Amino acid sequence: MKDKLENIFKNKKEEFDFAEPNMGHFDRFEAKLKNNSTPKVKKTSWHWLAVAASILLLIGFWLGKQNSPNGYELADVSPKMEETQIFYLATIQKEIIDINKQKTPENKKIIEDAFDQLKKLETSYQKLTIELKESSEDKRVIYAMIANFQNRLEVLQNLMIQLEEFENYKEIAVKEKMV
Repeated sequence: MKDKLENIFKNKKEEFDFAEPNMGHFDRFEAKLKNNSTPKVKKTSWHWLAVAASILLLIGFWLGKQNSPNGYELADVSPKMEETQIFYLATIQKEIIDINKQKTPENKKIIEDAFDQLKKLETSYQKLTIELKESSEDKRVIYAMIANFQNRLEVLQNLMIQLEEFENYKEIAVKEKMV
């Protein structure tokens, strides 16, 4: 059977071999072979981490809403306020993740102090949720809740600045010791 196929291909070789490759075909083929021979570095995508954090944030938000029947969240006011709340919570969560990645024994105290400020702001926010329920969705309370989110973000952004300054100071101190 194998011999029959070989004979068929040998006898009809001219019928099969009728097209020539385009100019530069062999050069492109060699270039592709060279590119494929180098090992590719696998890039880690952190998008999955952001998605996971968002999902956890939404689950936490839902559980918190279920466990605190005493107050109203911004999400209870209107769909637009729900978007606002989700935006701030996701942004805060992302900042916290970024800060925790930079945590070292040297900057631990700075981070803990900022997180203590965050806890105070969260406690204040919980009081605002109760006020919102009691005040029949007073706009002043809504603005205070949004300002609370903004204050939390400001604390985290200031912390990021302090961490950068701390790292710069450490680098300068190391360079001075070398000199």
